[in-house]
Amino acid sequence: MNKIRWTFLFLFLACCSSYAQDDDSLLDLLGEDEPTQDFAAAGFKTTRIINGHSFEMNAHGVMDFKISHRFGYVSGALQEMFGLDQANIRIGLDYGVTDWLNVGVGRTNVGKFYDGFAKVRLLRQQTGMKNIPVHLLLVSDIAVTSLTNERLLADNGLTGAFTDYPFSNRLYFTNQLILGRKFSEGFSLQLMPTLVHRNFVTTKKASNDVFAIGAGGRVKLTKRVALNMEYYYVLPDQLDPSINYKNSLSVGFDIETGGHVFQLHFTNSRGMVENAFITETTGDWLKSDFSFGFNVSRVFTVYRPKD
Repeated sequence: MNKIRWTFLFLFLACCSSYAQDDDSLLDLLGEDEPTQDFAAAGFKTTRIINGHSFEMNAHGVMDFKISHRFGYVSGALQEMFGLDQANIRIGLDYGVTDWLNVGVGRTNVGKFYDGFAKVRLLRQQTGMKNIPVHLLLVSDIAVTSLTNERLLADNGLTGAFTDYPFSNRLYFTNQLILGRKFSEGFSLQLMPTLVHRNFVTTKKASNDVFAIGAGGRVKLTKRVALNMEYYYVLPDQLDPSINYKNSLSVGFDIETGGHVFQLHFTNSRGMVENAFITETTGDWLKSDFSFGFNVSRVFTVYRPKD
């Protein structure tokens, strides 16, 4: 009987020892975490801050339908219903070709521009397997005006010298770097050194190439509301000195409601294409020459990549 008891005791201890070893091995395995890749997400609500691009991008296969609306200047007072009697609009489609490449097209009635862009992500802010502290993107945009020859000749003071307006004169090119960082859940900031090339200018005192430096930021107020600000500083002695151009300044709120993001804002820029709001802004905030406007963004999953 004692032999049987000792045998059972030996087997029990052996099982416990084996279980403990297996358990230790399991804990050892759990302790060896595989490297992860944690991307900084939702630094901005959409791919635009207000007029210009943010460092956010549409995911692969996602289509973003955007409607941008600008009313007239508030300085129009009651006679113009504080600008509500006037309306400018841009309709655009942006698409995520891959997670690092977006393309888009749009049409605006300000200058009757058709525009298209490519947006490439060079670096993405992340921690873990790789530690990259910033976002870095390149945006290239081309715009062409579809105004009539007669209108363009008259606007540029060429009616007495020319009867045709060359197509090349209608073209505008913008290249922009976006360097940004999501510092916390409530604060994001980015800088946008920008070069706008205009194929045609009316005076030698104006440059075909215009350099500007943009800055944009977002402060999260609640789970669904954020405050945005955007500013573009054009370096001196590049624009026509006979026209009182101003730097583009815009302030507004993002409101997220399900699949939509409403952006309500005030801006002194009437144009909604890079070459327009960076180099052709004339509104003076100190004289109430700014407009109320909004952007509406609605995203659709057109293609769902296979895992």
